Amino acid sequence: MNPKSFMLIAGEPSGDELAADLVHALRANLAHRNSPFAPRFFGAGGRHMAKAGVELELDMTAHSVIGFSDVVKSLLKFRRIFHRLLALAADRTPDAVVCIDFSGFNRRLAHAIRQRARSSPSLFNNWNPRLIQFVSPQVWASRPGRATFMARDYDLLLSIFPFEKEWYARHAPDLRVEFVGHPIVDRHASRPPGASNRPLDMRHPLVLLLPGSRTGELRRHLPVMLPAFQTIAGAIPGAQGLMVLPNEALMRQARAMVLPHGLELRCGGLPEALANASIAIASTGTVTMECAWFGVPTVAIYKTSWSTYQIGKRLVTVRFIAMPNILADREVFPELIQDAATPGRIATATLDLLRDPARHADVKNSLVQVAKNLGGPGASQRAADAILHLSGLDG
Repeated sequence: MNPKSFMLIAGEPSGDELAADLVHALRANLAHRNSPFAPRFFGAGGRHMAKAGVELELDMTAHSVIGFSDVVKSLLKFRRIFHRLLALAADRTPDAVVCIDFSGFNRRLAHAIRQRARSSPSLFNNWNPRLIQFVSPQVWASRPGRATFMARDYDLLLSIFPFEKEWYARHAPDLRVEFVGHPIVDRHASRPPGASNRPLDMRHPLVLLLPGSRTGELRRHLPVMLPAFQTIAGAIPGAQGLMVLPNEALMRQARAMVLPHGLELRCGGLPEALANASIAIASTGTVTMECAWFGVPTVAIYKTSWSTYQIGKRLVTVRFIAMPNILADREVFPELIQDAATPGRIATATLDLLRDPARHADVKNSLVQVAKNLGGPGASQRAADAILHLSGLDG
């Protein structure tokens, strides 16, 4: 019996962390089953995966982009990465390929891996990898027809939001979907929903700036976030600012800007920052769910290129962009998107929340309800179970 082999591809910092949690769960699961051989993990990701023992072919998180214009600029680079990973899969022939988030790149790679496996069977090589997508792309928000292609290219979709399984049952009934719950529940198990219990001090609030995890997001968000904080600090002289970034490369990018007085930069330590924050100004990505879990009222913003925005606004069918608002089906977090995300409007929305203790408390209470709908503890373990049960991988 050969050791189980898993290829994992994560293209963003949030996916890198999610993949690392999954690797720990898979390893523990196989050890519990008394598997005689240690599983092998390889692929592409970031520092969390490397720390979890994944043999990295390359650091994908260093190449993370978003939006049509950024993708076009990076086409040649991603084409090289694509063919490098396809060759790696064909050479190492893993039992399972787990694609974590990063849906546009990953689905095309999964399709190519499946085609490669089907085109090269032999007496000594009957490679038939199981293809898994961990975290659903937001097909329910735009271009729902992509669900059909997912059913063609994946054997299993692991969902982290409760409404997605029913959506896929209606739009892609041939796709196997398992709701495993949100990994944030385990990641912050020692901090229950609403863990930011710091009383609101309107004279000395801690304003948390979370501009994103990609260079393009910082390039577009810092020019509006930084003057917004300066306005807030001018209106509330005792206000403190803290910007948390996930890596040193983004720290260097932020330090190249002219930073307002009273704003501290920090690499990592997001949970501790959220536990003490009065309010956040955040990019409308994964981090808004972290804000929701900790019960931090947040002004959600997003700016992208003109072309990406023009395409997106014609395709998106949901009312909100920030996931906590989608889950609550109402605007819990104020959203300022594209041209609405000006320094003045960001500052006004933030000050309005800080100066209205009743509204601030109502938002915190709403976030506790959002967090309670994310499933119970054990998301990574349930994901590992589903992967290992898929077509006998637990044998």
